[in-house]
Amino acid sequence: MSCTIRLTINKLSGTLQWEDMHQRLKITGGKPLHGEISVSGAKNAVTKMMVAALLTDEPVTIYNVPEIGDVDVTQEILEAVGATVDRPGNTLGIHTPQITNTSVKQLSRKNRISVLALSPLLHRTGKAEVPILEGDKIGPRPVNYHMQSLEQMGATITNDDTRYYAETGQLHGTSIRLPYPSVGATENILLAATLAQGRTRIENAATEPEILDLIKLLQQMGAIIEFRANRVIIIDGVEKLHGASYTVMPDRLEAASYAAAAIATNGEIIVKNARQDDLSTFLNTIRRIGGDYEVRNGSIVFRRGGDGLSSIELETETWPGFSTDWQQPLVVILTQSSGLSVIHETVYEDRFGYTDSLNYMGANIALFTKCLGELECRFKGLAHKHSAIIQGPTQLAATEIDIPDIRAGMAHVIAALVADGTSTLNGVDHLLRGYDALPDKLNAVGADFAYE
Repeated sequence: MSCTIRLTINKLSGTLQWEDMHQRLKITGGKPLHGEISVSGAKNAVTKMMVAALLTDEPVTIYNVPEIGDVDVTQEILEAVGATVDRPGNTLGIHTPQITNTSVKQLSRKNRISVLALSPLLHRTGKAEVPILEGDKIGPRPVNYHMQSLEQMGATITNDDTRYYAETGQLHGTSIRLPYPSVGATENILLAATLAQGRTRIENAATEPEILDLIKLLQQMGAIIEFRANRVIIIDGVEKLHGASYTVMPDRLEAASYAAAAIATNGEIIVKNARQDDLSTFLNTIRRIGGDYEVRNGSIVFRRGGDGLSSIELETETWPGFSTDWQQPLVVILTQSSGLSVIHETVYEDRFGYTDSLNYMGANIALFTKCLGELECRFKGLAHKHSAIIQGPTQLAATEIDIPDIRAGMAHVIAALVADGTSTLNGVDHLLRGYDALPDKLNAVGADFAYE
């Protein structure tokens, strides 16, 4: 069943806003899921590629584009600065022969992707203005690494309570060592460095598969970028980038979510387009807790093993470690596993807020401010509840849930699929930001989804 989303104009503020015509999602759980689901293009890759298209005045075509809210908002950003966006089906055609506006203002919702528009606008016009970021409710996501890096490359950046303002005569290459391998900061430096004068060296860079996908597009546009050992990326600036065509990688986070749904409900799902290389750490974890998988040509089949599910001690990390966006679906599986599991979240300091709803459904999850793990953690000694202990198995019961963010929303969906009875999920727009045709895909494998 499809969900209708309508773009309207707020008559009082004059701003664009999304109107979700189906705010509540009903899920009746308690039965195993069986069948096939195809993974869409990666949300965390396609939106960055769309912004990268602003670096050239020639057409850029992107294939395998998911129909999600974050793509819609990114399209708004591109069109706000003068791009023409053609969107037939799952293909995006982007052409920006001229930047007609250096200020990104009227967006239906603020989104972290807007800060990445700074680099293309600075290259094309010498100035830029973007909104202060708002993202998912998983703790602060400061962009000081972004701003410090751009300033190091020659930009002058100021801000007020709502906006960042940037100017430059010419961005130049430099050596930047990130205090933490931030995905967003690495992407912003890449966008800035491709057309900067001279060589840029990024140390302690993020190396997630989505970043490699962005680099591949930039290379096809004419950029010179290479990976070196120990999280080092070298970029030699070029005078001009040209148009290109590129197919977005499958979404590894979406693939893991469907895998978790199969294992948590004791079903079996063939996840088409899932790639073993993008999921290796997740696959190892699934095996360790008693799940099973089988790699087939272009697909991975997920199910429980024959000996039941067991507990685990695990820490989230930057790539190639266990992704923070795999943590929430895994926790739902662990509510159905025998024993005491420990999860240490080292990427975001406040990402366990969704567990309150799981506990209300019958889970037994306790949160702690201590670092319950071996990794050196940025949050040590601070009052952030970033470690969780999960006692399982527990029977989950249906309830009403307010979804706070994309990945927490998927954890709530999987919990509702496991629970006895019919759950009501509010805040469906968060799910629609990140998951293409989610109810349709899950209904096709035996779920019972309905919009209200």
